[in-house]
Amino acid sequence: MSDSFSVTGLVATTPRHLVTQDGLPITSFRLAASTKRFDKQTNRWAEGETNWFTVSSFRQLAINTATSVSKGDRVIVMGRLRVRDWDNGERAGTSVEIEAETLGHDMVWGSSTFVRTVNTREQEQAPDVEDEFDAEEPKAKKKAMATN
Repeated sequence: MSDSFSVTGLVATTPRHLVTQDGLPITSFRLAASTKRFDKQTNRWAEGETNWFTVSSFRQLAINTATSVSKGDRVIVMGRLRVRDWDNGERAGTSVEIEAETLGHDMVWGSSTFVRTVNTREQEQAPDVEDEFDAEEPKAKKKAMATN
């Protein structure tokens, strides 16, 4: 099963960041998504069931997640849902994973400060415009002096 999925929840484990031998950054953590329901008998909100997900992010999203998300943060995750059955001989179970396409803090619970990061590939490919102007500036001054 692979569907687009969004979920809000609490980061339940410290995000684990690693870089594979091929240079692929990966960050993963467990997410607890609880529902609340209003109990008319007690006139209070009651905790419902908690769903547990393993969230994995890759590449630039993994790098940004590792530096921005901490255990206990409330987040919104959008990505592909994968439900897998497993059996290791002794035990069997089902894992529910989200391959994150986008991820951020849930602003219902607090505020956050955004700092834009520049992808290193973008930085290498795009020439620095200011450097080009600085290099041309002495030529322009010489031309201006020569015409005066």
